[in-house]
Amino acid sequence: MKIGIVSRTDKEEAIELDRNIVKYLLANHVEIELDTSLAKELEEYSDLETPIEDMTSDIVLCVGGDGTVLNAQHVLSPKKIPILSINMGTVGFLTEVDPEDIFECLDKLLSYDFFIEERLQLDVLCDDKWITVLNELVIMTSQPAKMLNLRVSVDEEVVDEVRADGLIVSTPSGSTAYSMSAGGPIVDPRVDAAIIIPICPFKLNTRPKIVPAESTITVKFLKEGKQAIGVLDGVSRENFNYMDEVKIRKSDNAAYFVRFKKNFYNSVNNKLIVG
Repeated sequence: MKIGIVSRTDKEEAIELDRNIVKYLLANHVEIELDTSLAKELEEYSDLETPIEDMTSDIVLCVGGDGTVLNAQHVLSPKKIPILSINMGTVGFLTEVDPEDIFECLDKLLSYDFFIEERLQLDVLCDDKWITVLNELVIMTSQPAKMLNLRVSVDEEVVDEVRADGLIVSTPSGSTAYSMSAGGPIVDPRVDAAIIIPICPFKLNTRPKIVPAESTITVKFLKEGKQAIGVLDGVSRENFNYMDEVKIRKSDNAAYFVRFKKNFYNSVNNKLIVG
């Protein structure tokens, strides 16, 4: 088994954990690839440096929070490389392992005592290019305290004309992120669906909607002079203007995660209590 490691490098605890993981894996004769930013921090292992986009590992360990995981999986999911995520963030809904359990889990990993969970992603068409998201597309006004006027269609049928602070189109994975805070439902990641959530809508009957993942969702901007911003997984950012359209569809590329047990509901309940 070849294992890659990607990590946040702004926390000394994360770097020290990375160092101990590398020692453990080398002692077990595992071939290792270290992402460039991590290899710079672990100078004694700089010969293991491999940029994440060049990794050919069987599994990549991702040490950090949800942001670290999202950045890594955008690169790795087209290669179908599974991620084992280790929580060195805050809540970490996408993370699987707490730091104190890492070596027990690595034992299981090397014994092939795990399964791979496949998660739905969405493709978002912006400026003639498709961008893949694991969590969500968030559309918001570029002017604070100003509402957007949006027409939302599913498979060319108008679902709603929304006057709101913004709109979220989320995957089940993203249903425990911004979507949940905006009043959307928590959706089991095994459900093949997309969730449409208005942010602070003006009309009381404008409610979140769950639609089949195979649908094509179209959002059209109806208010002249109102510019909007689209934020994709908290990473990419796009600008939209009057009469622009955004299309969202199910991605051909899924995200893959290493799991040791099926504990979605237990994990969500525990993290919400802690949070």
